[in-house]
Amino acid sequence: MAQAHILIIEDDQVLNNQLAELLSGKGFVTEQCHDGEQGLLTALKRKFDLILLDVLLPSLDGFSVLNQLRNVSQTPVMMLTACGAEQERIEGYSKGADDYLPKPFNLMELMLRIDVLLRRTSSYSINQTQKNHISADGLYLDRVKQKITFANNEIVLTPLQFRLIWALADNQEQVLSKPLLYQTVLDKAFSRYDRTLDMHISRVRKKLVDAGMSPDRLATVHGKGYVFK
Repeated sequence: MAQAHILIIEDDQVLNNQLAELLSGKGFVTEQCHDGEQGLLTALKRKFDLILLDVLLPSLDGFSVLNQLRNVSQTPVMMLTACGAEQERIEGYSKGADDYLPKPFNLMELMLRIDVLLRRTSSYSINQTQKNHISADGLYLDRVKQKITFANNEIVLTPLQFRLIWALADNQEQVLSKPLLYQTVLDKAFSRYDRTLDMHISRVRKKLVDAGMSPDRLATVHGKGYVFK
């Protein structure tokens, strides 16, 4: 299978190099640019499978790059920015961004988001072979049968609830943010006023507790997201 090509447009050279090293280690081919004008020209000249685009860039800001790029290309774009305000997210999405990740970000979450975008638009994936079973301290999940048990007690979950606990159990001890879970599990854009995810977490936690699991294992991390311990 051909390797996915990712363009990194980021003026922070340290972060740019870190991202390039991380992605190269995962088997991707990367190209680096450090200002908006250079990044736009590179994106228009060559074919990429994904573009990581900073907002605050010299010569041409990220929103301007995205706006011009969308006139001729639908290459997936993930915005990277220190601006965490919801208005900036809305502007990015309105101009055609496929995802939006505020700095500082967790590198594991970045890789998960990249994986989601590439799987949606091509055959590429960070994890080429997906596992179908998870076993974690009494909890057992079977992706094929959509079956979950704890201490041999079967737990009945909706398909969405199963995807939610699978995502958390598959990344045990890692905090998964609400925006990531909205995108990967609920398949919708995150809004801080939307309580859908909280509702599903609460229902899943209750079912796990009813089966004998400690409520502390599916924990809320205030201001960050959720973690399965």
